[in-house]
Amino acid sequence: MPRQSVIVTAALLAAALWGAFLGSLQLSGGASFLDRPEATLTDLKSTLIGARKPPPVATIAAIDDRTAAEHGYPLDRATLAQAVTEIAALKPKVIALDLLFVDPGSEAGDSALTTALRLVPSVIAGAAVFPQSAQTVVSEANDPLAAIPAAQSLLLPQKRFADVAATWIVNVATDQTGVPRFIPLLSRGEGRVDASFPLRTASLAVGHDPAFQPGAISFTETRIPTDTGQRLPLTFYGPRGTIPTVSIADALDGKLSGQEITDKVVVIGATVTGGGDVFPTPFDPVLPGVEVMSTAITHLVAGDSIIRDHNIRRLDATIAVLLPLAVIGLLAWRRSLIGFVLIALLFVTWAMINVAAFRQGYWLSAALPIAAALPPALIFGAVQLFADRSRARHFAAQSELLQRIEAPGLGEWLARDPSFLSQPVRQNAAVIFIDLSGFTGMSEAVGAVAVREILSGFFELVDEEARAHGGAITSFMGDGAMILFGLPEPQADDATRAAACALALAERTRSWLAANPAIPDGRKIGFKIGVHCGPVVASRLGTGSRQQITATGDTVNVASRLMEVAASRGSEIAFSAALVHAASAGGTPPAGGVLEGPFETRIRGRAGGIEVWLRRQQAA
Repeated sequence: MPRQSVIVTAALLAAALWGAFLGSLQLSGGASFLDRPEATLTDLKSTLIGARKPPPVATIAAIDDRTAAEHGYPLDRATLAQAVTEIAALKPKVIALDLLFVDPGSEAGDSALTTALRLVPSVIAGAAVFPQSAQTVVSEANDPLAAIPAAQSLLLPQKRFADVAATWIVNVATDQTGVPRFIPLLSRGEGRVDASFPLRTASLAVGHDPAFQPGAISFTETRIPTDTGQRLPLTFYGPRGTIPTVSIADALDGKLSGQEITDKVVVIGATVTGGGDVFPTPFDPVLPGVEVMSTAITHLVAGDSIIRDHNIRRLDATIAVLLPLAVIGLLAWRRSLIGFVLIALLFVTWAMINVAAFRQGYWLSAALPIAAALPPALIFGAVQLFADRSRARHFAAQSELLQRIEAPGLGEWLARDPSFLSQPVRQNAAVIFIDLSGFTGMSEAVGAVAVREILSGFFELVDEEARAHGGAITSFMGDGAMILFGLPEPQADDATRAAACALALAERTRSWLAANPAIPDGRKIGFKIGVHCGPVVASRLGTGSRQQITATGDTVNVASRLMEVAASRGSEIAFSAALVHAASAGGTPPAGGVLEGPFETRIRGRAGGIEVWLRRQQAA
């Protein structure tokens, strides 16, 4: 088979496998790393479609700035009871109070509110406290109640109120930007399963209890699809006030009309400035929480919620396989302007279909197909444009030769204990990554013999410093190395020795580069070092006669990414604040060189940032 056909076939197979992998994560609810780009693109779709008029289901009775000015805030329960009585007189279907009544008030006020709540079917809010800020769910096709969020504790209203009104849980699932994307319709806690505040309110409004089934709930003939974990996807009708809103002050003044209240679901909640219960949405940066609840209630009663169920996720997974195959096929067919134009048209067509589906009430993922198509296309394009057979063979042979060198310091331990790390072990360790900058470009000019000499000298330098400080080189990759401190057993001073080793490596490497005659004049070769500590998974990889000791995990990934931080900030070394703290009591930077920090920085591939210390070269 011609070499080009082999490359194309391999690229198509890899693209299909990558898309299938991401698709499987999407189906199981495990693609959380795409939440942020998905949120951004979903907001963009909402903005493009614009605000829309909500169905005439709910009216918000707001404890607003005017109410607070005239009657105080928080509203005392006697005044609230008066407002509930006035609203009840206009015969709403349900009165839902998005307010907590955890603590007792005055006897007169509590008694008045109890009496008012008896006048009409009513729902009052409870709250759930979760052990983590993120409520994770997983798919379980055979159990419609599987993976519902488990609350650590519940904040329930006073018994006298719970005896006269239904009590259900206010629970909102936000994305990483804080936008409410889902309403968990059920939650668990303290040996009980509770319906959500919107679900109970909707069931009272329609006069039927909900029936649960995998991927949906139903009220008699109305079926409402749900996402993984019985979550209701949210789309907002518009900014604050899009759902009809009246002031509690008007209720207290007897100025409400039947048109606003009669046969409606009336949701009482706070919109007062500074009240705190607000959320960002695509239409409003401070949408009151009561309007979020009212949006969910309207979705449930009107049946107009956007559809994002297992079938939609299955379609997302299919697109995640087909789109990268189409892109690779076009690149292989025409690696020219025509091919790129066709690829652009393909993405534009897909984007238009995605937005049109969103407008019609179907939430197709926007981030997943991009994540599935972009990496294979970039990799395939790079291979097609920049492949160099001889250089690839040389570096493959060099890497294979260097990989034969076992991690120093571990031979004797393996001889005594042949089963060492035969099973993965989770432990704390310190990790150093060092890499030469500008080496690849220089290697094209100096030839294979000089490259070997430079790499051999660099490896010898790294090996000497690793041994001197009790570290183990677990991998030597081209022009970089990874050193682990914590094998064969973790020690209390692993972080301290790692910091000292990094400083020594910086001094030795700088001097070695400056004095190395094999490096041509005018070629600027530098280096970068990343150091971090934390939990790793140490194990032996490989089978048969060839095995390698290595470490994996988030700590290793962060240490590697810290090299990028060092390079981007013009520094030799980037220490994580965790390493600095572990190496020196109280977080004092390790001695040696001038350190700056700590700085908060973003790490590629991680949702959050970390604090780092930077070590620059001292001025001569």
